[in-house]
Amino acid sequence: MLHDLFSPSVQHTLDLIGIFVFAISGALLGVRKNFDVFGMAVLAEVTALGGGLLRDLIIGAVPPAAFTDLGYFVMPLVATVLVFFLHPEVERTQTAVNVFDAAGLGLFCVTGTTKAYDYGLGLTSSAALGLATAVGGGVLRDVLANEVPSLLRWDRDLYAVPAIVGSAMVVLCIRFDALNAFTSGAAVLTAFLLRLLAMRYHWRAPRAWNRRSSAREEPEKATAQ
Repeated sequence: MLHDLFSPSVQHTLDLIGIFVFAISGALLGVRKNFDVFGMAVLAEVTALGGGLLRDLIIGAVPPAAFTDLGYFVMPLVATVLVFFLHPEVERTQTAVNVFDAAGLGLFCVTGTTKAYDYGLGLTSSAALGLATAVGGGVLRDVLANEVPSLLRWDRDLYAVPAIVGSAMVVLCIRFDALNAFTSGAAVLTAFLLRLLAMRYHWRAPRAWNRRSSAREEPEKATAQ
């Protein structure tokens, strides 16, 4: 089904772009945590490939694509070298990085959901793995960097919700036999725009009603989740 939506060359190119941008965010966190170049490379690889690797292992698509396509493995290393030498300049283009990250989020939640369904999972499970594909790498990155995952932080702009919406749109289209290149593109665009709007207007998920917590909002770092 996935190859019916995008040609293999287009799919591969989009994957590499998304992997590169996700890797940039991982390498930048390594700089902020004062990691050496190896630590930066590990965070870049985990951020870029972690979600897809988790999905492939769960659905039985082994060996995972991250290990069968050299470009998938090399692209995070390229991002690491770029950040290692030019991180002040990369930091100054953080807005652009966040925009591309939002695009990668939209793409990966759709392709992850579609691939999971292709391997025989049900609609709900496919949507869950679409979400995991989009956000799993960021969660692993934060855990390795000894931080509370941004996904769980109340003081961070919505990130998982746009991916959930994109994945839900895909499974609804599958349910009603309406999944095609147009509807898939609409799901990618919806997740992308929701993430951009969340960053622009600082949309956040509600916290517990009548909470008694004294936790305060921490200054948000310019790190794509």
